[in-house]
Amino acid sequence: MADFGRGVLYPDEHAAMAVLDRRAPSARLAPFVEHFWNVRWNVREPYQTKVLAHPSVHLVFEEPAARVYGVDRGLFVRTLEGRGQVLGVKFRPGGFRPLAGGPVLDLADRSVPAADLFGDLSALNAAILGAPDAAAMAALAEDFLDPLLPAEPDPLAADAAEIVERIAADPSLTRVDEAAALLGVSVRTLQRLFGEYVGASPKWVLRRARLQEAAARADAGRAVDWAALAADLGYADQAHLSRDFTATVGTPPSKYART
Repeated sequence: MADFGRGVLYPDEHAAMAVLDRRAPSARLAPFVEHFWNVRWNVREPYQTKVLAHPSVHLVFEEPAARVYGVDRGLFVRTLEGRGQVLGVKFRPGGFRPLAGGPVLDLADRSVPAADLFGDLSALNAAILGAPDAAAMAALAEDFLDPLLPAEPDPLAADAAEIVERIAADPSLTRVDEAAALLGVSVRTLQRLFGEYVGASPKWVLRRARLQEAAARADAGRAVDWAALAADLGYADQAHLSRDFTATVGTPPSKYART
């Protein structure tokens, strides 16, 4: 069964519908790209995938044309139909900034044709989707990106990525001022940094990490002490966690766990 990773809702159900293959980037691209991902599906009935997205930009090669997806601050939903596949490039937080042409926040909650940023990619898109396997697909995408990315990553992008990684590793980190202190900067400076490089606010990134942790606990298949988890994640009480989870996912965490 494929491990679709943190953020994918109903992962067991999802794994029955699609196959995931991840590929690490080369050392040259690693400061900018987290991984390449290839999802293939063959479904009899339309199936909706739902994802609590990470603070990352994705370049996706798909039919009918490649697109760039900014950080989705709500719930990302995609309907799979028939047989198909996509190849995605998941950029590290801050990693897409050299290609964005402006603050990454400008891409939040929307997708744009990749041609708007890179010119006509129809031939590359066809070549990638026609490649024999995920390794070949990723190699073509890497060859395309290599000359477009700078020789050295921006130190500010590295700072942004470091803070996002710290937040993801410690969901009990719940306050923006605590995150700012990790970098030794003011809250306002951290907010500007995230708008320019990450594409979402520090407050959103903190909240998203907590929601992903709550979903991961529910998906683990073990009984969850929701009141204790709410306290661990910095919520005022269980009701606060339930309201926050329901507002994004559409169902309370206890009901999500039973489903």
